[in-house]
Amino acid sequence: MTGSEAPPSFRLAYVPGVTPDKWVRIWNERLPDVPLALAQVPAAGASRVLLDGDADAGLVRLPVDRTLLSAIPLYTETTVVLIPRDHLVTAADEVTVEDLADEIVLHPLDDVLGWDRPPGRPALERPATTADAVELVAAGIGVLLVPLSLARLHHRKDLTYRTVTDAPESSVALSWPESAHTDRVEDFIGIVRGRTVNSTRGRQPGPARSKDGRGEAAGSVRRKAAGGGTGGGSGGKAGGKQTGGVARRGTGGNRRTGSAGKGRGGGRGGRPRHR
Repeated sequence: MTGSEAPPSFRLAYVPGVTPDKWVRIWNERLPDVPLALAQVPAAGASRVLLDGDADAGLVRLPVDRTLLSAIPLYTETTVVLIPRDHLVTAADEVTVEDLADEIVLHPLDDVLGWDRPPGRPALERPATTADAVELVAAGIGVLLVPLSLARLHHRKDLTYRTVTDAPESSVALSWPESAHTDRVEDFIGIVRGRTVNSTRGRQPGPARSKDGRGEAAGSVRRKAAGGGTGGGSGGKAGGKQTGGVARRGTGGNRRTGSAGKGRGGGRGGRPRHR
C-alpha cells in the first residue's frame, strides 16, 4: 500500500450513466466518519480528473491508460438505438447494425462507444454532446446509439429504444492513479467487490510484523514453546493440551493418550498377549 495517510474525505468521480447510489450507501454505513464527496465528470475528462488529483477514485468508462491508472472492470452495458416512438424500428424487439444502414446515425463528440466507423449515414454535423443528439432524435433528424444507461438517463416520453445486438459495447470500471492506492481506495474496492465489513483483504494486518514478515505474536508463541512453555506441569500449557487431549485413530475407536506404552488390556507396548 503506497498511501498510509487517510484523507479527511473520499472523493469519488463518476461519469454520466453510472449510478453509484448503492455503493455510496454502503460506504456511509461502514465509514460514517469519512464523508464521501461525489462529482459527476464528462466521460472524456474522467482520467484527467484522477491524474490531476481532483478525485481519489472514479467510476469511468474503459479504456483508460493502464500505465498511469489502475482499473477494475465492473460491468459491460448493452448498446441500444434511441428512436422516436413511431419509428419503423420499434416493430422489432432488437436490431442489428445492418438494419440501420439507411438511417442518419448521429455521432456526438462525447460518444463513448468508440466506433471505428459509425453505421448508417452521417449527419451534416456532429452534435457537441449526447444530450444535444437526443434533442435531434426527438426532432426526427436521426437515430442515436448509446449504452443503455445513457438512454435511460436521457429518457423522454416521445422516445424509446431497441437493443442493437452487434454494436460495440461500453464497459464501466473503478479506476484510480497507480501512485495513489490509499487505504480509502482499498475500502471502496472492497465495497464494489462485495467484501464483508470484516474482510481484511488488501489491508495491512493488525498485529505488528517482524523483519522476516512473520507476525510478532506468532513468533512469541513459538519462542515460548521452544523454551518449555510458560507455566508449571510437564510441558507447560501447550504440552498439557497435546497430551491431555484424545485423538481417534481408524474406525475402531482406539484412543491415543498421553501415557505411552500402556495398551487397552494393560500389556506392554499395547500388544495382545499370545497363549
